[in-house]
This record gives sequence, C-alpha cells and structure tokens, in this order.
Amino acid sequence: MVYDERFPRGVAEVDGEDEPGAVRNEIIVGPVSDWATDFSHLEPEWAADPYPIQDDLRQRCPIAHTDRFGGGWLPVRYEDVAAIAYDTDRFSSRSIIMGNVRPSRDLAPVGGTPPISSDPPFHHDARKLLLPAFTKTAISRLEPATRAFCHELIDAIEGQGAVDAVDAASEYAQHIPMRVIADMLGFPPEDGPQFAEFVTSVLEGINRPREQRIASVTALFDYLMAQVHDHLDRPRDDLTTYLINAELYGRKLEASHIVGTMALLLIAGIDTTWSAIGASLWHLAKTPADRQRLVADSGLLPTAMEEFLRAFAPVTMARLVKDDMQWRGVDMKADDWILLSFPAANRDPAQFDRADEIVIDRDVNRHAAFGLGIHRCVGSHLARMELRVALEVWLDRIPDFRLADPNQDPESVVWSTGQIRGPRSLPLFIGDLKVTKS
Repeated sequence: MVYDERFPRGVAEVDGEDEPGAVRNEIIVGPVSDWATDFSHLEPEWAADPYPIQDDLRQRCPIAHTDRFGGGWLPVRYEDVAAIAYDTDRFSSRSIIMGNVRPSRDLAPVGGTPPISSDPPFHHDARKLLLPAFTKTAISRLEPATRAFCHELIDAIEGQGAVDAVDAASEYAQHIPMRVIADMLGFPPEDGPQFAEFVTSVLEGINRPREQRIASVTALFDYLMAQVHDHLDRPRDDLTTYLINAELYGRKLEASHIVGTMALLLIAGIDTTWSAIGASLWHLAKTPADRQRLVADSGLLPTAMEEFLRAFAPVTMARLVKDDMQWRGVDMKADDWILLSFPAANRDPAQFDRADEIVIDRDVNRHAAFGLGIHRCVGSHLARMELRVALEVWLDRIPDFRLADPNQDPESVVWSTGQIRGPRSLPLFIGDLKVTKS
C-alpha cells in the first residue's frame, strides 16, 4: 500500500462552496416575467428552445439582467461574449457554474476545478499540464476503442429486436463519452450510472438549497478521492496516475488541484459530448434531406459536424465580475455573475450568415462552441473525435431513422436545463429497419 500525505484517507476537498466568506443568495424560482430583466437558464422554455429568446434579447436588450442567483448578466451578441471571454483583468473564472452560491474570492487564482476555474497567471501553467494528454496524436490512439464501443452499443440496440423506438440519448449518446473518460482516467467502466448522477446533480441542481449542493459536490469529490487512493495502491498508465505524479513549480500538485481537475474532466468531458452527439442525431432525425446527404457522402461529415457544433453548441460558461464597474452601458457589481452563452454567440447574424439555419456544407465556420480566449476547451480534439466516430458508426449502421413522434410533441424530446444543453431523452423510430453491421 502506498501512502501519500497529500491524500489522507476519508477526507475530500470540496470546491470552496463551504468556505468562510462564500457569498450565499436567496433562491428565486418560478416562471420568468421578462427575459430581459428576469432571465433564468433553468426554465423549461429555455431548455426546449432558447434561440427565439436569444433573438429577441439581441434586438431589444443585448445584455439581459436577473436578480436570480444573487444577480447576473447575459450577453447574447458575439462581440460582447468574446470581449468578456478575453478580458481576464475584469472578469474572474473562479466559478464557472452560475448558481445560488458563489465560492469565496480566496479560491482564486486556482479555483475549484483547475484549469477552467483558474485565473492568470496560474491558469497557463495548470492548462499546460494537461496538453500532452489531449493532442491530436494522443486522441487518435483512442479512436479504435471508441469506434469498437459505438458498434457494441449498436449491437445492443439490434439485440432488442423489433421495438417501437430507441432512445438515442440514453442508449447511445451518453455512454460514449462516459466510456472514453473512464478509460482515460482509469475508472471502472461500470461506474457509468454514477457519472450520469454526478453530471445531473452538479450541472442541473444549481438552485437547490446550499446543503444539498454541498452534499452532491462532496459525493463527487469522495468518489474521486477513492479513485486517487486506488491509483496510489495500484499505479497504472492513465491520466489519474499522471496527475498524481505531475509537478508544478517544483513540487507535486495539491490534492485539491488533482481532484478538482479530475472533476472537470469527468463532468465536462461527459456532458458536453453527450449533448453534442444527441443534438446532432436529433437534427438528422427531423431533417431527412441532411441525413440522406450525409449517408450518401460520408466525406461531408467533418464539415457538417462543425455546423452542428455551431448551431447546437452545448456549453455556456460563467464568469464573476471582479469589481464594480460600468461595462457597455450597464452597471455591474462585484461578484455579479456573467453567463457567456456561446450558443447565443454562434447564432448572432452579425457574425454568421444565415445564422438561424443549419447549413451542413458551410465553408467558413469560426464558431465558438469550444469557447473563446484562454479557456478555450483543452479537450476539443477529443470531443471532435467522439462526435465524428459516434455519427459515422450510427449513420453506417442505422442510415434511416426519424423522430418517434412525427408531430414533435415537446415532451417527446427532453432537453437538459442549466449551462450544458442537449437531449436527455431522444426517442427515434427504427422499428421497421434492418440494423446492419459494417
């Protein structure tokens, strides 16, 4: 058994929500009265279809405000989102999930989930540690196993025989990033259901009472600490062992840094790609012309995939205002939230031609689905590989599919709430189709 004084057994470090000095807010719930003055990304109409809301705000109030979550702002123009993303002097990343509790300022510059929660100059060095694991070359080595697993999932669908509908979100999309991240971190693949629970509680439970929030985050960090101890006892060649042995500024990483980074990889690495795969399949299921075109011309898929990422960008990130200031005509207060809606930026007609259309052969597509500025997603190569392979295998094995509800009943497809948006239930009709192996 290996002992490391950084990791006392039975002790987990939470991301700062329970620290003295943390700002706590009154929980405000209920329907939105006016999206310009009372927005909430937890409302069902935002989850189901946020784009008309964003279009309306872009016309009459490009920087919306809310008193919910203790006060926050929502820019919806590309130029405003980009300006804030690049401005690390006036906006902090110490908490990237907007909720009813703000971590203490003492958590900066590291944050609870480095490097995405880190401010300069620490951010640069924390991010640099992760880069070797996410290069194109490193990710290419994961592709064969990812492809084989996608085929396993289709085999399981085929094994069901004749069924009325298959839930492409819960039976296919969610499992792919779960398996890939579990393999990268050296976690048991059978823990997938736990990963889904962590994702939901951390990202969608942001308006729960403080005690429940702390309990859910503690459960995640307890799980991760147990995985660290397992790796201390049985070192192997994976990302967890790499983080345990990594050094920064001449010394090994603090336990909170290691476990926080693992939390980031587990939560963000799963939900973002799960959502992107599901949204892409949703579009193809309801747009037969695009589906048939991709089936006939698989070489178009990489271009189409970038359009899906633009049009259905799953990720919105939060920032915190550092000091009282006036910014582009609005009076922002210290510790006000800012929601950086990359989905809204990607639908801005001032930035993209035919912004509200899905053009699968769009030539120029400098979208912001992976973020902007220093926090641009370190795992973009991984996400692209997973999305491409997932769609390639599905379209090859199941070339003809459609929404189970032809009338698109709003309740037939369920979209997640919060800052990562994607289908959580996606019933597709393939009952009368032959699922063939490649």
